[in-house]
Amino acid sequence: MKKDVLFSLKSLYRDDLRVTGYRFGSGEPAACIVGALRGNEIHQMAVAAQIVHALRGIEAQGGLVPGKEILVIPSVNHFSMNIGKHFWSLDNTDINRMFPGYDQGETTQRIAAKLFEVVKNYRLGMQFASFYMPGDFLPHVKMMDLGYQEPSLGCAFGLPYVLLRTPRPYDTTTLNYNWQVWETQAFSVYITGTEEIDERSTRESVEAVLRFLSAQGVIRENAWGEGEHSRIVTESELVSVPAPAAGLYRRFYHPGDRVRGGQVLCEIVHPLEGDVLARVTSPVDGRVFFAHHSPLVKERGVVYKIITGA
Repeated sequence: MKKDVLFSLKSLYRDDLRVTGYRFGSGEPAACIVGALRGNEIHQMAVAAQIVHALRGIEAQGGLVPGKEILVIPSVNHFSMNIGKHFWSLDNTDINRMFPGYDQGETTQRIAAKLFEVVKNYRLGMQFASFYMPGDFLPHVKMMDLGYQEPSLGCAFGLPYVLLRTPRPYDTTTLNYNWQVWETQAFSVYITGTEEIDERSTRESVEAVLRFLSAQGVIRENAWGEGEHSRIVTESELVSVPAPAAGLYRRFYHPGDRVRGGQVLCEIVHPLEGDVLARVTSPVDGRVFFAHHSPLVKERGVVYKIITGA
């Protein structure tokens, strides 16, 4: 293992921001793994750290395929993480909406530019991303549908689902999108939890990445089994269920549960009087992919996403 400071930025009032990478093997830039880009992605950083730990042992035992390099970057935005901020601490901008970056721009644009210069030439790119809505979801791999992707590669992680996303305008500035434009096979890996560490999910996520690296010929052997049989789904197969009212949220079903059309998924309770304002029912038969978990819900906020026909 070789530990490098990949780049650093000066700070007026704090120590310099130093982004550290861990390199395993040498030769072709085969695979890059990025952990936390946001300040609340503690679990994502923890998973990347455990991948570093696992690869160090694999390398010591001669388990890397010669002529291939793996780069792991556990954290980029630890400036925000150590003060409990979600986005960049000074101007509240999101590094993962700044790619491919601009080296003469705002701070987060410059961070994105420096990071992308390091990672853009890897054949395989994996980012541990956080879900854009507060809640729980099934572990899955997301790929942007740009015409460059090979969805079958996503199945090699052995996670339950591979989700193909049709890019929207704001997706064009994400790491995943730009990786694919630069001809990297890019995968956003979504794991259970963001601000809290789930040990079982951590272990399963590390195994999924090592299983994938083995299947792609980057490490020598697969000691982590086949995982689950992945189903490839598109966003059109996800049905969003909105809350008809704002209030306290009482959840009855969880990710992975099967539901039938008409079943009551949750109740919305008046926050001051305790009456049930609404009972939210499933519009379709399927499997719960996402479930809101905050005790409060906003009117028309999405409380469930259901995979039809699952």
